[in-house]
Amino acid sequence: MDNLGYIRVGAAKPVVRLGDVEFNVNQICEMTKEADDKGVRMLVFPELSVTGYTCADLFFQSLLMERALQGLEKIAEFSKKVKATVIIGVPIARRDAIYNCAAVISDGKVWGIVPKTYLPNYNEFYERRWFAEGTKSDAIISPFGYDIPFSTRLIFDLTGIKFGVEICEDLWVPVPPSSEMTKDGAEIIFNLSATDELAGKHSYLIDLIEQQSARCRCGYVYASAGAGESSTDLAFSGNCIIAENGIILCSSQRFSLSPQMEIADLDVELLRNDRRRHNTFRTEPEESIDSFIMIKNKNLPDSEKNKTYREILEYRKVNPTPFVEKNENLLQQRCQEISSIQAWGLAQRLRAIGCKKAVIGISGGLDSTLALLVTVKAFDLLSLDRKGIVGITMPGFGTTERTHGNAWNLMQELGVTPIEVPINKAVEIHFSDIAQDPEKHDATYENSQARERTQILMDMANKIGGIVIGTGDLSELALGWCTYNGDQMSMYGVNASIPKTLVRDLVKGYMISNDNEKVKHTLQDIIDTPISPELLPAGVDGTIAQKTEDFVGPYELHDFFLHLMLRHSFSPTKIFSLACKAFEGSYDRKTIKKWLITFYRRFFSQQFKRSCMPDGVKVGSVCLSPRGDWRMPSDASSSLWIKEAEELKADDKEGC
Repeated sequence: MDNLGYIRVGAAKPVVRLGDVEFNVNQICEMTKEADDKGVRMLVFPELSVTGYTCADLFFQSLLMERALQGLEKIAEFSKKVKATVIIGVPIARRDAIYNCAAVISDGKVWGIVPKTYLPNYNEFYERRWFAEGTKSDAIISPFGYDIPFSTRLIFDLTGIKFGVEICEDLWVPVPPSSEMTKDGAEIIFNLSATDELAGKHSYLIDLIEQQSARCRCGYVYASAGAGESSTDLAFSGNCIIAENGIILCSSQRFSLSPQMEIADLDVELLRNDRRRHNTFRTEPEESIDSFIMIKNKNLPDSEKNKTYREILEYRKVNPTPFVEKNENLLQQRCQEISSIQAWGLAQRLRAIGCKKAVIGISGGLDSTLALLVTVKAFDLLSLDRKGIVGITMPGFGTTERTHGNAWNLMQELGVTPIEVPINKAVEIHFSDIAQDPEKHDATYENSQARERTQILMDMANKIGGIVIGTGDLSELALGWCTYNGDQMSMYGVNASIPKTLVRDLVKGYMISNDNEKVKHTLQDIIDTPISPELLPAGVDGTIAQKTEDFVGPYELHDFFLHLMLRHSFSPTKIFSLACKAFEGSYDRKTIKKWLITFYRRFFSQQFKRSCMPDGVKVGSVCLSPRGDWRMPSDASSSLWIKEAEELKADDKEGC
């Protein structure tokens, strides 16, 4: 798919004059030209935008209906001047009835007309007074000398992207038409609406659009009537809302007296990949699509090629930390929920095996701190004595006073059983046994320490009748930044699906909710400590000499790559382009490319460590458990992905 799988869509709310078709048509054409200049390829207007929604009994006037049809023809003629496909609201008379319709226009032609399926007829709404309900029967009308399909069952195909149309009330019924449309292949739904404002209704509307776009795994583009509509009994504030797979991408200002337009770059590839991943969402077999009419506009131009990522993503916000909620209040709620899931999973495991003891290696770093806090919460949930948690600090060649002190202080302040077991002597004996030069700081030097620590933890667990709680996180598992049969192994990994970029926020959440000032102080210092395995000797001034991100790369980049690769199945090219957008000003393109190649190389080569990872509860949509979420051969080749990553143009400041 061109343009990285994106298509630019828009929702427009013009100012209308009730019954003034000429004025309204001019407004539609002007806003269409404005949208087209901004690269919009699909644009939707509100319900009955050609006449105005609140014309009431004026819809029975033959003059208004004739002018509305002429206005539709004028817009179709105007569409020859633009690339955008336009969807407008217009009343259409057919046989002995009037229909509230949406007309799909492009390239000088009306490609299809969709009548409204569900007409409200309660309280303030009396649409049945003027309009007839659309039916599923297929019909053809020819007001302009060529045949136009007229049906509620139309699906349109625009250069390979399928979309459907529904009108206002259609969204509010138990099974909206869009549910069937997406089931039969529609990837984007356009809704022409005239929703009045009532106290609390707007938030409910937002929820409806979010939920429908999530259930249907589609883009949802909504435009509602506003300024110019009658306020005799109701207020129409105008809403332009664009959603994608359960997320509101943008929404317009309400109660505006001027025209409004919202534009977004919808990710159709994301929607398709998500549908393929979830076997509860399946489009019907090819033969069932006969129940819908597929209209392919072959005359539309292909999506422009050779655009830069800045042009393609001009109306797309890219979150550099996809695992972390940006809203601070929501982040705190999310962190509380995640910590509860972690603690509940561990509590269930302890309860199931009848175990009242746990052993954790405490380094003074973020991961082991989070594991300890989760374990404390699980013990409190089970009303177990915290003394049953044995925290072991195991200082080695690279341990600093700062991390050692924080580890010891935290264990004491939380009321667990603290133990210190230095590993230097045991590791030196082991070096002698295997003829390892202690001055050679290689993988053997580092991994011997990690495995010695794991041996201590496992043996202590046997001694007290407990289980070893793993501290490794999702990011480390993705990169294989763990020692096989060392810190890679435990009896239950509470952090297994927690990415590194989220660990700090989870610890911060515990800190904020804790009443003990000493605990708060210690947690804050742990949060401020650089990430390090501390396996190499400290600097001459006692500071940490080995910083993980200096070697393996920034975790914020790797978590970004991981989320887009696993959650959305994006290619290296697309991930790179999105990263350039998300991290513009933080990392240059060469740096992003370098670490993207590193990510793919390590992700593929380290699968064997994930194939035998311990049990651990899942907390989010991305997890690497070989028992369900990620099944991959340990000897799979990475050449396809690395080759594409290596061919990326990192020197070109404009190209992708």
